[in-house]
Amino acid sequence: MSLPFSIDQFLDVFRLYNEAVWPAQTILVILAVSAVLAAYNQRFTRAPAGILALLWLWMGAVYHFGFFRSINPAATLFAALFIIQAGVFAWYAFVRRTLAFERPRDRVHLAGLALIAFALLGYPLAGWFAGHRYPAAPTFGLPCPTTIFTFGLLLLARRPLPRAVFVIPVLWSIIATTATVQLGMVEDFTLLPAAVIAAGLAFRRARREGELRLA
Repeated sequence: MSLPFSIDQFLDVFRLYNEAVWPAQTILVILAVSAVLAAYNQRFTRAPAGILALLWLWMGAVYHFGFFRSINPAATLFAALFIIQAGVFAWYAFVRRTLAFERPRDRVHLAGLALIAFALLGYPLAGWFAGHRYPAAPTFGLPCPTTIFTFGLLLLARRPLPRAVFVIPVLWSIIATTATVQLGMVEDFTLLPAAVIAAGLAFRRARREGELRLA
């Protein structure tokens, strides 16, 4: 199924967004780094999940509803899904209190750090080599790099990790990758592999620990 917009229109949405929200991009990166640091500090066990909730609320309300909707009617649905995901993070962190971060102790966190580093550094570099120049380029705080960051941060979370937190990010990875194939956004081809790595590692760890408890 063809997209209702061209690559030029897509990149122009990034330009309009980046020019309108500056310097929010820098603040969002600072929040992301703060979330990673908080994951290693036992005094702030809920803070990373709270920051994830803010990031997904921002992507839903500001980017999807405020900008992407101008060229893609489906963005209204995407906005709703992203806002729901923000609520999922808040629910499991502050109501159910089953999503927390307490100084990762296993090797899975190394994969998480690799995904985080790619989202913050590798992704924009890949975009630069692909010819996408600021402001007409995806920055952190937009869906694809921030979803990769989300997968990485979740791998730093205390186990057991609620599986529900993966549903919408994985769904978005599939949707975005379908569009990526048509648009040729090279940097976004990393989104689905990030989803597979993160969800696979998280579920494998949960299953292994369940087997150990049974033993």
